[in-house]
Amino acid sequence: MFDNLTHRLSQTLRNISSRGRLTEDNINNTMREVRMALLEADVALPVVRQFLSRVKEIAIGQDVNKSLTPGQEFIKIVRNELIITMGAENNTLNLNVNPPAVVLIAGLQGSGKTTSVAKLGRFLREKHKKKVLVASIDIYRPAAMQQLELLSKQAGVCFYPSNPNEKPVEIAKNSLKSAIVQFYDVLLIDTAGRVHTDPVMMNEIKQVHTVINPVETLLVVDAMNGQDAINVANTFNEILSLTGVILTKVDSDSRGGAALSIRHITGKPIKFLGTGEKNDMLEIFYPDRIASRILGMGDVLSLIEDIESKVDKIQTEKFAKKIKIGKSFDLNDFLEQLKQMQKMGGIVKLMGKLPGISQLPNTFKSKLDEKVLMRMEAIINSMTHTERQNPQIIKGSRKRRIAMGCGLQVQDVNRLLKQFDNIQRMMKKMKKNNITNAVRAMKGIIPPKFLGH
Repeated sequence: MFDNLTHRLSQTLRNISSRGRLTEDNINNTMREVRMALLEADVALPVVRQFLSRVKEIAIGQDVNKSLTPGQEFIKIVRNELIITMGAENNTLNLNVNPPAVVLIAGLQGSGKTTSVAKLGRFLREKHKKKVLVASIDIYRPAAMQQLELLSKQAGVCFYPSNPNEKPVEIAKNSLKSAIVQFYDVLLIDTAGRVHTDPVMMNEIKQVHTVINPVETLLVVDAMNGQDAINVANTFNEILSLTGVILTKVDSDSRGGAALSIRHITGKPIKFLGTGEKNDMLEIFYPDRIASRILGMGDVLSLIEDIESKVDKIQTEKFAKKIKIGKSFDLNDFLEQLKQMQKMGGIVKLMGKLPGISQLPNTFKSKLDEKVLMRMEAIINSMTHTERQNPQIIKGSRKRRIAMGCGLQVQDVNRLLKQFDNIQRMMKKMKKNNITNAVRAMKGIIPPKFLGH
């Protein structure tokens, strides 16, 4: 997420953090670098100007905190201004109304609207324990309704069946009646993708908005559109009076211009981030956490929330109990841990939330391969039950059979076994409460050679 911006800002701020004192000269030099980083990230020019002006004004007149170095104080100023630029605090959905709370989802074609509706439905069901109904009024795109029906089923929410021959306004009205009669807490309405310059389509969605009077009107914006996203948001806001934005495809956006510009230019808060294709990859937008990520400080709070919500607690407790009573850690246990890691988004996503990752060499980060967990899982799945429980019996002929079974090389099997051996050693040292030795043993858990396969 926003890799290019993070790299540029981290490098620039690292230079000033080593300064013994802040002067107008070194502040100006740093500001020039920050300006270039923001412009390259496609941040809107008015946002860049105000951001730099505020940082410089505060930094030059700053009574430097005695507990920090001047460079650290400057980084703190930059972080605070990033937070203010993106909205200062998280803005949640307003669901405190008589049910059903109607949420209208709008956006351009291809922005990820339909997927976002399903993600939001799952989020409301799991996090807020809401009974959710989703409906599609997209009568134009072939199979749009079928797509939402399938996605809603995967997300575990109910779908309102509609007919492409009906008018969008009628579908919206009928879905609202159904939501009222069947006591749904929330009704999510997916609209057709439309070009914001098309007056006919914009008038249609305005009519729908008037008829159903939604408590929330969310615009889905593709993060990769940069400053164009701001123009789109302004046009939709004039027609619909938006209450917030869902920023999609942030996992593919290395710049970050839309995230930094939308709130400042439109006045509308970003409420959610779409971080992947799966229906559980929707994150609440916290400006302070995103600011920390942009500056390479990580996002430990979000990482903890991921662990709490996506890790199987029953399996984890069983695993912890097994280790506590002294039972050996076998490849079945290892496979279960790999699956848990994949549930949390994989290696790249997890590492992106750890502090200091941006400071690692690019050569190392480029070797991080999301498919590494899948390859490791494939190797273990190619083993027999006996081999998983007793990996020490896996010798030459068995290794060749396992490699052929998963379509990889014998060297890959060897790396996995070596990796597993390192983990077993770490487990033994942890049982002896020798944390220092355990940390040393962890160094070989994911060898760079395996990552770069």
